[in-house]
Amino acid sequence: MSNEMEIVDKLMSQIVSGKYHAHNKLPSENEIAEQYKVPRITARKAYERLEELGYIYKKQGKGSYVKDRYKQIELVLSGDVSFSQKMIDKGYDFQTKTIFCQEIRYNKKIFDSLETDEQDRIYKVGRLRYIDQQPIALHISYVAKSVFNDIDTVGMDITSMFKYYNVKGYTEFCSKPSILSVSFPTKSQRKLLNCPYLIPLLVLESGCMDTKTGTVLEYIKIFYRSDCFSYVIP
Repeated sequence: MSNEMEIVDKLMSQIVSGKYHAHNKLPSENEIAEQYKVPRITARKAYERLEELGYIYKKQGKGSYVKDRYKQIELVLSGDVSFSQKMIDKGYDFQTKTIFCQEIRYNKKIFDSLETDEQDRIYKVGRLRYIDQQPIALHISYVAKSVFNDIDTVGMDITSMFKYYNVKGYTEFCSKPSILSVSFPTKSQRKLLNCPYLIPLLVLESGCMDTKTGTVLEYIKIFYRSDCFSYVIP
């Protein structure tokens, strides 16, 4: 008798190998239960795990189908062009919603990244990115009030940090060294990004500088839904 994870592994292997293609209907829970000699509840849980991992989707009353994992957004992980511009250039139905602008407590890593001291005031501006009305990424920019003295009053109106920098006279950008890591979403991140807990997030931490003056403009932390993107690292 198989267990839930053995069924998950087998079906994942069949999907990846091409036995099942995008939008193919999968065997019913009853068929899986009979094939693997397990209770129907085990088959149901296996399908729930596959859905949480982003391999399948369900149609109410019709069954489970293979998700098209190849329609992912190709993303170049560079900081010299804004995320908004990258998405617009690719022709996506792209939107941004600013969800917070608030001052943070002293954090050595962030303050050091911004090359500022403890007396400075640092604000974080959070923006949700949407493609086809679905949230796909959370961008959090940390900026110093000593560099942008109106950030506390205009932060909630900023949808593109690069456009904001342009208005302030900064027009040429370069990235600071970036750190990539993977994490599973917290409860609040799952709610914001509308994703199951088993779908990992790719976390990009970096900084942006003005090439003309050497001014550090921001420290940024971005959480990407890993099932929505394929990544190009220049």
